[in-house]
Amino acid sequence: MPPRFDVVDVDRQLPVAGPCDTEIAALRHDFIWGVSTSSFQIEGATREDGRGPSVWDTYGWQGRITNGDTGDVACDHYHRYPEDIDLMRQLGVQAYRFSVAWPRVFPSGRGALNAPGVAFYDRLIDALLEANIEPWLCLYHWDFPQALDDLGGWTNRDSVQWFSDYAASVAASFGDRVKRFATFNEPSIFTLFGLGFGGERATSSADRLHRAIHNINLAHGAAVDVLRARVAGSSIGVIHNVQPCIPSTPADAAAAERCDAYWNKAFPDPQYLGVYPEPVRSAVEPYIQPGDLTRICRPLDWFGVNHYSPVFAKADGDAVTGFNFGDRPPGLPETPNGWPIMPDSFRETLVSVASRYSHPVYVLENGLGGYDKPDQRGAVSDPERIDYLRKYIGAMNAAARDGADIRGYFVWSLLDNLEWEAGYDVRFGLTYVDYLTQRRIPKASFEWYRNVIQAAHHR
Repeated sequence: MPPRFDVVDVDRQLPVAGPCDTEIAALRHDFIWGVSTSSFQIEGATREDGRGPSVWDTYGWQGRITNGDTGDVACDHYHRYPEDIDLMRQLGVQAYRFSVAWPRVFPSGRGALNAPGVAFYDRLIDALLEANIEPWLCLYHWDFPQALDDLGGWTNRDSVQWFSDYAASVAASFGDRVKRFATFNEPSIFTLFGLGFGGERATSSADRLHRAIHNINLAHGAAVDVLRARVAGSSIGVIHNVQPCIPSTPADAAAAERCDAYWNKAFPDPQYLGVYPEPVRSAVEPYIQPGDLTRICRPLDWFGVNHYSPVFAKADGDAVTGFNFGDRPPGLPETPNGWPIMPDSFRETLVSVASRYSHPVYVLENGLGGYDKPDQRGAVSDPERIDYLRKYIGAMNAAARDGADIRGYFVWSLLDNLEWEAGYDVRFGLTYVDYLTQRRIPKASFEWYRNVIQAAHHR
């Protein structure tokens, strides 16, 4: 066990005001406040205790992540989870959304269960419950086992059974203590970025994308059935990245509609409504077998929303999907990492999702990416993040006032972490991580969010 690192006592920092009462007044009194992370982005220990490689390990080892970064150490959460849970306790969150690394519990994606990997999540879950923090477990946050990817990954219909078997083992291992489950995080993102964008309009590229979309939907439905059967009192949902698709120019209106179909509806529509939206429906039809849509559309308890900003779309006749990223209007406010800040689009998203899918909504990711650094005193001030969170929580409150059934909000993220292709440069955490020493420093936004939670509890 590595030596413990310092956790800054946030009680010693100067108080930071939270939002005024009117910005949370419409939220439910049993509203859940939480934080989110994902396994590959924080755990590290990629070669320890029998863990197998994931596709993102391979991607990093090939030098394809910014600065040659990898997930080998990341935030070392695998060893330092007690300190991270202590941060959550100081923050006052009621829930923690994390993901299980499929290749940590099944090094080859299937076959023999890896007992040390299971034991890590046992320790994590038990420590969360001891701290009175509810574990929200996501089965899949992008770290697909490399051994199964070598067999075709999500383009292979056998992936439905692979995922179902994995879900069954997770349910058997943790279902006595975990009741909140998500099957997938952002399936549209890992399919579009993995198989859609950059792919030419060729039969092979289109085949791989649309075959994967359908197989992932089938895997979702199979996992729901497994969890429902094996976990008494389970509460099951799925997490979608919902970003309004705006035409880059008036001529791009059709492209924006295609963007909306692929980005926002290709997965939730069949999962909640039992149908694919056009034009996805026509493209997926060759892969649909009798009874598939019933297998996909299984009873769910809630809808998870991840949201950061809108997408500006343009027509691209050479792309598999028929659209690509377009220019945005000049003068839009942006986050430090270049994403538009448009809180009202968040309000519109929540109202639309709650109406279209008629399920309780939990916001399971929202936050700001920056380039935070400690000052000479060692403190980390992040006023832009506080301003962003204030505006977006206010927009969520407005959506609730407009009738959206919103029941929780989770900030992305508890910790600075490996932000996929951006590596460690971009920081989304409420807590600064010094990657050389693994020291955690709660930022000003940490205390701001703590004040929000305390204010909500005392309404």
